[in-house]
Amino acid sequence: MVIEAPNFSLEGKVALVTGAARGIGRACALACAAAGADVVVGVRNVETAAGLVQELETTGQRILAVEMDISDSSQIMGAVARALEVFGKIDVLVNNVGVAPGNLAELVEEKDLDRILDVNIKGTFLVTQAVARHMIERKAGRIINISSQAGTVTLRGEAIYCMSKAAINHLSRCLAAEWAQYGVTVNTVAPTFVWTDSTRPALADPDFYNRTVGHIPLGRIGDTDDIVGAVVYLASPAAALVTGANLLVDGGWSVA
Repeated sequence: MVIEAPNFSLEGKVALVTGAARGIGRACALACAAAGADVVVGVRNVETAAGLVQELETTGQRILAVEMDISDSSQIMGAVARALEVFGKIDVLVNNVGVAPGNLAELVEEKDLDRILDVNIKGTFLVTQAVARHMIERKAGRIINISSQAGTVTLRGEAIYCMSKAAINHLSRCLAAEWAQYGVTVNTVAPTFVWTDSTRPALADPDFYNRTVGHIPLGRIGDTDDIVGAVVYLASPAAALVTGANLLVDGGWSVA
C-alpha cells in the first residue's frame, strides 16, 4: 500500500498577489513561487518592484509585475487583463492590500473612513469580482482574502479597520456560497500582529509590545512565515474541500 502525503504544490498554477511590494504580500508572492506557481505581483509602482521580481525569478518561475492601485478600478481591470494576456489564466488570487489609519472612533475623520472603506472593502471586492469572472468561466479557482484578527476581536482605536475586516470575512462567506457551484473557493486568513516594516515602529515601543504579546497565548508576535503557510495551504489541492472558512493565525488571541 502506498501512502501519499497531502499535495501542497502549486505547480502549474498562476497566482495573483495584490500589495506584493512588502510585508505579508511580498511573503505570499515568494511562498507561492517557491510552491511552484507562476506569480503576478500587483504593486503601485512597477519600477520599484524590480528587486522583488528578480528575487522571485530565482525560483525558476515566470513572474510578471503589474501596476495595481486597488482604489482605481481602471488599474484593476488593466492589471487583470494584462495577467490574462501573459499567462492565459489566474488560478489563485491573494487579496492582501489593506490600510489601517487608527484613531478613536469619536475622532475618526471622514477622509480616513472613506480611505479604509474604499481600499479594504470596495477595492478588495472589485479585484475579486474581476478575477472571479475569469474563474467562473473556467469553473476553477482559489480566492484568499488576507483579513485580520481585527475582524473577530475588538481593538481599541481601530473600530473602522475592525469593521472593514469583519465585512471582508462575511463577504468571503457570501461569495463562497455563491461561487461553489463553479468550483471557486473563497477563504480568509486572519493574522494577529506580524513583524513587518509597517508594524515594526509600533512594536518597538516596549509598552505596546508587552500589551500586545499579553493578548497572545502562544506568547509571540507573528512572522510572515506563519501566514504564508496558511495561504499556500488554501491555494493548494490539499484544501480542495475548504471554502467559506476564516483561518485565524492569531496565536490564540481570539479564544483567550
